[in-house]
Amino acid sequence: MKVLKFGSTAIASPERLKIVTKLVSQIPNSIVILSAIAGTTGQLEEISDYLYKKNPEGANESINRLEKEYLEKVEELYSAQAIKSEAESFVIETISYIRSFTNDLFTLFEQRIVLAQGELLSTGLFTLMLKELNIKALELQAKDFIRIDKKQEPDSTFIQQNLTKLLQQNKDTDIFVTQGYICQNAYGEIDNFQFGGSDYSASLVGAAIQAEEIQIWTGFDALYGNNSQLISNTHIVHQINFDEAAELAYFGAKILHPMCILPAKMANIPVRLLNIYKPEGKGTLISNQTEKGKIKAIASKDGITVINIKSSRMLLAHGFLRKVCEIFENHQTSIDMLTTSEVGVAVTIDSPKYLTEITDELKKLGVVTVDRNMTIISVVGDLNWENASLEAEVLDAIKNVPIRMISYGGSSYNISFIIKEEDKEKTLQSLNNKIF
Repeated sequence: MKVLKFGSTAIASPERLKIVTKLVSQIPNSIVILSAIAGTTGQLEEISDYLYKKNPEGANESINRLEKEYLEKVEELYSAQAIKSEAESFVIETISYIRSFTNDLFTLFEQRIVLAQGELLSTGLFTLMLKELNIKALELQAKDFIRIDKKQEPDSTFIQQNLTKLLQQNKDTDIFVTQGYICQNAYGEIDNFQFGGSDYSASLVGAAIQAEEIQIWTGFDALYGNNSQLISNTHIVHQINFDEAAELAYFGAKILHPMCILPAKMANIPVRLLNIYKPEGKGTLISNQTEKGKIKAIASKDGITVINIKSSRMLLAHGFLRKVCEIFENHQTSIDMLTTSEVGVAVTIDSPKYLTEITDELKKLGVVTVDRNMTIISVVGDLNWENASLEAEVLDAIKNVPIRMISYGGSSYNISFIIKEEDKEKTLQSLNNKIF
């Protein structure tokens, strides 16, 4: 059995929903996980904000607008009048439920219920679309089989037992449809995954049923091996391992956050990124397999700040690095790269929000200098330290570029360096020409 997840971009319009329906109809024996239709979650957040502010009039205007939009979608989505009428009734009933919250006290508990309606709307309409094609489809409620504990961690045993039971009870079903993002908390209340919810749901479901493959479908191409907007001769990466994917996620690559696919990694289930407009394509396969001695991608991130702390107190001392890191921790600022010498430490951050406060405290430890408007360039692949030729290729490609910092050895899949933002384009092009 395969798990197919479609995000908001993949089902952003009636046109895309029809493409997805046709695609899914050709993959029987699957579980389909849907996000909310693009724009819906934002509208539900707006409704919740009005209700928090005790403004039912504002909330009702937003609710009426949402209802109008969905009834217009129904007109485009269905041909059979009986199915269309059923879809209209479903939308009106769901919107009426949302509207009922304008009459009562509104708390976090009610907000979670309201926000969940986006996924419930998309799965309800999608299931009816499959039924219109005479496909044996069944909608499952995610809250019935996905539960998190008091620490917000998924209860894997509960998920596996309850999902397996539901699948066994409905063996004649061709396609199951359920919601991403939504879950049940330790108190039996409806809840949600705060970050990357639908991807996380797909990973948990795939791990629970030991899926053949988890497919993540979007409305754009799979992972590119370099920065296609800046350099020529780009290509799609067709295979990458989970650790390489984790390195690239930081750089905003069109890839899954590593925490979202951790259950799949631990269960050794491959995850494939695919494009709804190119269903025949290979996409990008993420797995635990590594292509030995191969560089996969080049990524970059702007807006980097380098902070250097120089102090003779570091020499033969212990605890200095801990003091430096604690300053960043106290100001909720993550360190991206870190290099040291006997008398100095250099770190990079991508958020300058607390830069002034951080540097003021660091000056108590030593002499502080700051370099702004820098860029991190990262080369990702099988960069094990024993593969001497690969590191040499990278360094040779950037021999004419001023390098502020280099980080290598913390991971076998990444070599990163800091350059000026103005040198970014020529650096990426040079690396691309040399490596690919």
